[in-house]
Amino acid sequence: MHNREIAALFDRMADLLDIEQANPFRVRAYRNAARTVGGHAKPMSELLARGDDLSRLPGIGKDLAAKIAEIVETGRLRALEELEQRVPAALSELMHIDGLGPKRVRSLYHALGVRSPADLSAALEGDRIRSLPGFGARTVEKLRHGIEMLAASEKRTRLVDAEQIAADLLEWMRGSRGLKSIEVAGSFRRRCETVGDLDLLVSAARGSDAMDRFVRYREVDQVLAQGKTRATVRLRSGMQIDLRVVPQASHGAALHYFTGSREHNIAVRTLAVRKKLKLNEYGVFRGDTRIAGRTEADVFAAAGLPFIAPELRENRGEVEAALAGRLPRLIELDDIRGDLHCHSSASDGHPSIAQLAQAALALGYEYLAITDHTRRASVAHGLVRKRLEQQMREIDRLNAKLDGIVILKSAEVDILEDGSLDLPDAVLRELDFTVCAVHYGLGLPRERQTERILRAMDNPLLNVLAHPTGRLIDVRRPYAIDLERIMRAARERGCAIELNAHPDRLDLNDVHCRLAKAIGVRVAIGSDAHACDDLALLRHGIDQARRGWLEAKDVLNTRGLATLRKLLRR
Repeated sequence: MHNREIAALFDRMADLLDIEQANPFRVRAYRNAARTVGGHAKPMSELLARGDDLSRLPGIGKDLAAKIAEIVETGRLRALEELEQRVPAALSELMHIDGLGPKRVRSLYHALGVRSPADLSAALEGDRIRSLPGFGARTVEKLRHGIEMLAASEKRTRLVDAEQIAADLLEWMRGSRGLKSIEVAGSFRRRCETVGDLDLLVSAARGSDAMDRFVRYREVDQVLAQGKTRATVRLRSGMQIDLRVVPQASHGAALHYFTGSREHNIAVRTLAVRKKLKLNEYGVFRGDTRIAGRTEADVFAAAGLPFIAPELRENRGEVEAALAGRLPRLIELDDIRGDLHCHSSASDGHPSIAQLAQAALALGYEYLAITDHTRRASVAHGLVRKRLEQQMREIDRLNAKLDGIVILKSAEVDILEDGSLDLPDAVLRELDFTVCAVHYGLGLPRERQTERILRAMDNPLLNVLAHPTGRLIDVRRPYAIDLERIMRAARERGCAIELNAHPDRLDLNDVHCRLAKAIGVRVAIGSDAHACDDLALLRHGIDQARRGWLEAKDVLNTRGLATLRKLLRR
């Protein structure tokens, strides 16, 4: 069982308990467990196999640890099966539609017998929903969009989840006889935030058993096609995997061909044709003679190009930039000097500040910002003035003892609907900087939402605008906002825009990252960590930043502490 499958069972348990109006603390426990398991770097099966005590994980007690073990060992969760006898399992799917919560799901079920997204679509078509209290025209329209998003999300997999699927498959395939190299290409290698399927590329010696080993992988549900050099399977998870086996002499050409978008490949192939060359997945040919193909660098060089990083291969100007010698020097994870967004146990995180600091120190960070929620975020145990002041004193005591890292005093401050900030200026002035965000009132019209944020940015105590569009990938659409106007205002006021690296958000998206670069507003990459292991999620932000053409100079937290403090001043 992959972590995402375990997390999905816990999420479904939480959904159905929520619909059943169970104890909210019990619901929250399953939601927290789903987040912990789904975001953990190591498979739960691996932790259990080596005898780790899962109850020591954040938000996982003895009961939930036993349930994880049950799922890993049996593939089932008896408590969920018993719950599904009382509450229809399909109702959980409705909870994933933007605009529906437990109260509305209960109303739809009891009043109209709606049990599934298909039932909801039928009810929307018949306009029966408008008769229910709380289901006005705006809500109905939101539900229509929500159903479309749910249908689209079922065809794609978050990159972080695809990574676990790929890691297990790669480990299995490395046992193949005669294997020389193996890589995952396609949108996975371009680091797209979601992937439709996986493209596996293998170079192997003649007589290799890689093809037979691939179709014998334990998670294969159906072999859709199998030949001497290619095969396609569907896994139990529903994901399709395509395998291509090529000789080493064609490895670079095949890797280029199966990595780039169709448009990128056409653009590079057009350059080769102008040189009277033929470029395909087998190599670069002059007549019948292969002149390149062993490495990607050779393929690009034959077309008259320098190497183009996989993340850029979308035909968004990268070929023209390469020809002109203007390719960006993309940011690397090693460029990061500290994390500017994480949560401790004071709000909705699990670790103490001291534990987070030690974890950041182990990553080689120079600084770490503690950005617990403020009072408006009551569901996240947001800090009132007194608690935030106590936290600041705690940070002072820790900084006096710590060596090698500085904890920065910050907070994730809510932007209220009138554009004011959630805590008085007198308190916010005591922080090193603020990370400010919209968490409520997401449905405001575009102009009002934009003005709300602009008014907040007029306050010189707003330093970083967090997760600027509010989206959750495949779950919640971005709220309506004029982001270009916001970015231009941020540059004028000396604010930064966050790239939230959590795999659920990746907000900014790649296009918005490039817009930020073009406008000249600095980007702050934050992990939004709620556990020590979550600090490692920042790498997903680096992937997104690279897709958005960002360089180290474009990112705030590539600076040392002294320079960072200067740049944060308004």
